Amino acid sequence: MRPDLDPEQLDRYSRHIIMNDVGPEGQAALLDTDVLVVGAGGLGAPVLQYLAAAGIGRLGIVDDDTVERSNLQRQVIHGDDDVGRPKVDSAAEFVTGLNPDVSVDRHELRLARENAADLVADYDIVVDASDNFATRFLVNDACTLSNTPFSHGAIFQFEGQVTTFSGDSPCYRCLFPEAPPEGTVPDCATAGVLGVLPGTIGCMQATEVVKLAMDYGETLEGRLIAYDAAEMSFEEIPVAANPDCPVCGDDPAIASVADASYEGRCSLAED
Repeated sequence: MRPDLDPEQLDRYSRHIIMNDVGPEGQAALLDTDVLVVGAGGLGAPVLQYLAAAGIGRLGIVDDDTVERSNLQRQVIHGDDDVGRPKVDSAAEFVTGLNPDVSVDRHELRLARENAADLVADYDIVVDASDNFATRFLVNDACTLSNTPFSHGAIFQFEGQVTTFSGDSPCYRCLFPEAPPEGTVPDCATAGVLGVLPGTIGCMQATEVVKLAMDYGETLEGRLIAYDAAEMSFEEIPVAANPDCPVCGDDPAIASVADASYEGRCSLAED
């Protein structure tokens, strides 16, 4: 912990520091936290914005994609001049321009069975800002097996969901044992998404990370918030531990990410 903040930091984070429930100790905790953000797109953009502004000391960004003009309607850390650039580069440039206190690790790659465990092990908290089921299940398994807390978010047209998993049960597989059959759930490229929606969900994910870093308040562990932007409504759905869960259940079948498949239904790997 680093409660000895310098004058620039006292100025930059003054609105945190004057809060009784944050103070210099809470800000020092943020500066000493390492967060891995999986995805630098619609959800990752507001997550990275607000975590950088809050003073999370080290951000890892995982993304293997490049910026497309169609991204700019919602991926607000990228600009028109970034079209064609790797998202990790434009995202890192945005973060360092916003807050020089934050160090950035660029991981220009797709999260995979071969690298997930090592990447997760190097960070305190993970944010799942991905846009596909394979990555969501992989993030869950790598984090649950290493007891790494992570925030999950997902968006679709006018709807979004967000929850937090602590690394203990329940986990994402308790909520969704398998991915839906391929082709049954369209992605944003085919179904579209309201441009402001990921801002709402991403800000909630960033809030969860800040609370986890400071060990303050109640997180969404055991609860999923479903948000409907069209109705401007929120619904809280309880998430219960599944004793038959293959990752965190009573007799787990997945002891490492090598034991699962991250294609199709994202179930157990075939021998």
